[in-house]
Amino acid sequence: MENPIEMNKSGCAHAAHEAQAPGGCAHHHSEKATELLSDEHRVIERVLAVVEKLTQTPVESAIENWKKALDFFRYFADQCHHFKEEQVLFPAMEEHGIPRDGGPIGMMLMEHEEGRAYVRAMLSAIPLVEAKNEVAKEILVDKAKAYLRLLREHIQKEDEILFRIADDVIPADEQ
Repeated sequence: MENPIEMNKSGCAHAAHEAQAPGGCAHHHSEKATELLSDEHRVIERVLAVVEKLTQTPVESAIENWKKALDFFRYFADQCHHFKEEQVLFPAMEEHGIPRDGGPIGMMLMEHEEGRAYVRAMLSAIPLVEAKNEVAKEILVDKAKAYLRLLREHIQKEDEILFRIADDVIPADEQ
């Protein structure tokens, strides 16, 4: 199965073709922060496609691929990508008048937490799957399908709505 994931020395997953930023997260030179984040969405979508294939194959035959995908979501999608949004982009948007509560930022934060819960549930299911627990296989696949739906919709909202708002309110020199 295709593996677009590599782990760097700091434990941050990245796409093989991307350079490393000082913090260990994937980075390249973009004119805008939103372009970088959107590019990272394309990498995340590649791994989502792998997980979608995993949900259609016997779980026990691909457990190592499940582990790699979950590591990617934990390290790259959450600790690198979501970190940039939550600690850099969203506060910058707030400084330019976009409210956190009751607006698009609050919704994205809630979806980040929902995604983290799905990843935790899938990670918890792995050792049970390895112990031949049949129910854990169903849980793993069900949580993966829910996570796929959530992340695909979330990425679309960020790319088509949130990042456009950010581009409108954050001057280019700040990006």
